[in-house]
Amino acid sequence: MDEKILTPEQLTEVRARLRAEGTRLVFTNGCFDVLHVGHVRYLQAARALGDALLVAINSDPAVRELKGAGRPIMNEAERAEMLAALSAVSYVTIFNELSPRKLIAELLPDVLVKGGDYSLDEIHGRAEVEAAGGRVLSLPFIEGASTTGIIERIRRTVTSDE
Repeated sequence: MDEKILTPEQLTEVRARLRAEGTRLVFTNGCFDVLHVGHVRYLQAARALGDALLVAINSDPAVRELKGAGRPIMNEAERAEMLAALSAVSYVTIFNELSPRKLIAELLPDVLVKGGDYSLDEIHGRAEVEAAGGRVLSLPFIEGASTTGIIERIRRTVTSDE
């Protein structure tokens, strides 16, 4: 599984090899804090758009800045390991910036995808990928499957048990 978790620097070499082999790389990113069935279905759909799927996850400090105090629930190493265990996922990397735009511009995936909670105009890296001839897609949002919703259900359960 460790061979699936790469640094952004290692990904540059992997991307060159994939390009030389004609392997279509799909890129997605997110926090993926508290992995759930919505994530799994989304990643399976993303993988179906190409030959290899790279999932870039926000580092712990970036998640805290994006989501607020108390997040992430799962640390970056745990989140990376869980994602790497999924058969749909080819590679996982952790990035420190709030936006993956720099990483996307360096790798120029063939397909860039985000969940349906993002419009095409909100997808970071869209201009770079499209300028290189790649596709950018927003996959349908899976209703009722969100980390925030799960955390709220847990809080309500704990509160009602007290």
